[in-house]
Amino acid sequence: MKKILFIILGALLALYLFYMAFVYFVPYSEGTRAGELIQFSHRGVMVKTWEGQISQGISGAQIFSFSVLDQDADVIEKLKEYQGGYVKVTYVERYASFIIWGETKFFVTDVEKENSPHFNRQYE
Repeated sequence: MKKILFIILGALLALYLFYMAFVYFVPYSEGTRAGELIQFSHRGVMVKTWEGQISQGISGAQIFSFSVLDQDADVIEKLKEYQGGYVKVTYVERYASFIIWGETKFFVTDVEKENSPHFNRQYE
Protein backbone atom coordinates (compact mmCIF):
# COMPACT_ATOMS: atom_id res chain seq x y z
CA MET A 1 0.00 0.00 0.00
CA LYS A 2 2.82 2.42 0.86
CA LYS A 3 4.53 1.66 -2.43
CA ILE A 4 1.40 2.58 -4.43
CA LEU A 5 0.99 5.78 -2.42
CA PHE A 6 4.61 6.80 -3.13
CA ILE A 7 4.17 6.04 -6.84
CA ILE A 8 1.01 8.18 -7.01
CA LEU A 9 2.62 11.06 -5.08
CA GLY A 10 5.76 10.81 -7.22
CA ALA A 11 3.70 10.90 -10.41
CA LEU A 12 1.75 13.95 -9.18
CA LEU A 13 4.98 15.71 -8.25
CA ALA A 14 6.48 14.90 -11.66
CA LEU A 15 3.37 16.27 -13.43
CA TYR A 16 3.51 19.47 -11.37
CA LEU A 17 7.21 19.97 -12.10
CA PHE A 18 6.59 19.31 -15.80
CA TYR A 19 3.79 21.91 -15.79
CA MET A 20 6.01 24.50 -14.06
CA ALA A 21 8.86 23.87 -16.50
CA PHE A 22 6.48 24.11 -19.45
CA VAL A 23 5.03 27.42 -18.26
CA TYR A 24 8.49 28.85 -17.56
CA PHE A 25 10.44 27.69 -20.62
CA VAL A 26 7.79 27.59 -23.40
CA PRO A 27 6.52 31.06 -24.38
CA TYR A 28 3.10 31.49 -25.98
CA SER A 29 4.25 34.57 -27.90
CA GLU A 30 7.01 37.17 -27.99
CA GLY A 31 6.91 40.71 -29.26
CA THR A 32 7.24 44.44 -28.69
CA ARG A 33 4.79 47.15 -27.77
CA ALA A 34 5.19 50.90 -27.49
CA GLY A 35 3.31 53.55 -25.59
CA GLU A 36 3.41 55.91 -22.66
CA LEU A 37 4.49 54.27 -19.41
CA ILE A 38 1.66 55.39 -17.13
CA GLN A 39 2.17 53.10 -14.13
CA PHE A 40 4.96 51.01 -12.65
CA SER A 41 4.85 49.76 -9.08
CA HIS A 42 6.00 47.11 -6.63
CA ARG A 43 2.78 45.77 -5.17
CA GLY A 44 1.20 42.93 -3.27
CA VAL A 45 0.39 41.97 0.30
CA MET A 46 2.05 38.60 0.83
CA VAL A 47 4.14 38.46 -2.34
CA LYS A 48 5.47 41.69 -3.89
CA THR A 49 5.67 41.76 -7.69
CA TRP A 50 6.56 44.46 -10.21
CA GLU A 51 3.54 45.50 -12.30
CA GLY A 52 3.17 48.18 -14.95
CA GLN A 53 0.90 49.60 -17.62
CA ILE A 54 1.49 51.23 -20.97
CA SER A 55 -1.14 53.43 -22.59
CA GLN A 56 -1.30 52.71 -26.32
CA GLY A 57 -4.00 55.21 -27.16
CA ILE A 58 -6.69 57.49 -25.83
CA SER A 59 -9.23 55.01 -24.50
CA GLY A 60 -8.82 52.79 -21.47
CA ALA A 61 -9.28 49.76 -23.72
CA GLN A 62 -5.80 50.28 -25.12
CA ILE A 63 -3.88 49.64 -21.91
CA PHE A 64 -1.14 46.99 -21.96
CA SER A 65 -0.59 45.54 -18.48
CA PHE A 66 2.63 43.65 -17.78
CA SER A 67 4.81 42.18 -15.06
CA VAL A 68 8.58 42.15 -14.56
CA LEU A 69 10.41 39.31 -12.84
CA ASP A 70 12.58 40.27 -9.84
CA GLN A 71 15.64 38.80 -11.59
CA ASP A 72 15.45 41.52 -14.29
CA ALA A 73 16.86 44.29 -12.08
CA ASP A 74 18.17 46.38 -15.00
CA VAL A 75 14.70 46.42 -16.62
CA ILE A 76 13.14 47.46 -13.30
CA GLU A 77 15.57 50.36 -12.92
CA LYS A 78 14.99 51.54 -16.51
CA LEU A 79 11.21 51.42 -16.07
CA LYS A 80 11.49 53.49 -12.87
CA GLU A 81 13.59 56.04 -14.76
CA TYR A 82 11.30 56.19 -17.83
CA GLN A 83 8.04 56.58 -15.83
CA GLY A 84 5.74 58.98 -17.70
CA GLY A 85 7.75 58.79 -20.92
CA TYR A 86 7.21 56.99 -24.22
CA VAL A 87 8.83 53.54 -24.21
CA LYS A 88 9.12 50.41 -26.32
CA VAL A 89 9.06 47.14 -24.37
CA THR A 90 10.04 43.65 -25.45
CA TYR A 91 7.92 40.99 -23.78
CA VAL A 92 7.25 37.28 -23.52
CA GLU A 93 3.70 36.00 -23.08
CA ARG A 94 3.43 32.77 -21.12
CA TYR A 95 0.58 30.26 -20.99
CA ALA A 96 0.04 30.98 -17.30
CA SER A 97 1.58 32.80 -14.36
CA PHE A 98 2.32 31.96 -10.77
CA ILE A 99 1.60 34.25 -7.84
CA ILE A 100 5.32 34.74 -7.20
CA TRP A 101 5.90 35.98 -10.79
CA GLY A 102 3.19 38.58 -11.23
CA GLU A 103 -0.44 39.29 -11.98
CA THR A 104 -0.27 39.06 -15.78
CA LYS A 105 0.92 36.55 -18.37
CA PHE A 106 3.05 39.24 -20.08
CA PHE A 107 6.62 39.60 -18.80
CA VAL A 108 8.82 42.48 -19.99
CA THR A 109 12.40 41.44 -20.73
CA ASP A 110 13.77 44.71 -22.16
CA VAL A 111 12.79 48.38 -22.37
CA GLU A 112 13.99 51.27 -24.53
CA LYS A 113 13.12 54.96 -24.39
CA GLU A 114 11.47 56.12 -27.62
CA ASN A 115 10.37 59.43 -29.11
CA SER A 116 6.62 59.88 -29.00
CA PRO A 117 5.00 59.77 -32.44
CA HIS A 118 2.64 62.51 -31.22
CA PHE A 119 5.46 64.98 -30.62
CA ASN A 120 5.46 67.71 -33.30
CA ARG A 121 9.09 68.50 -34.21
CA GLN A 122 8.34 71.81 -35.96
CA TYR A 123 8.07 73.58 -32.58
CA GLU A 124 11.53 72.60 -31.33
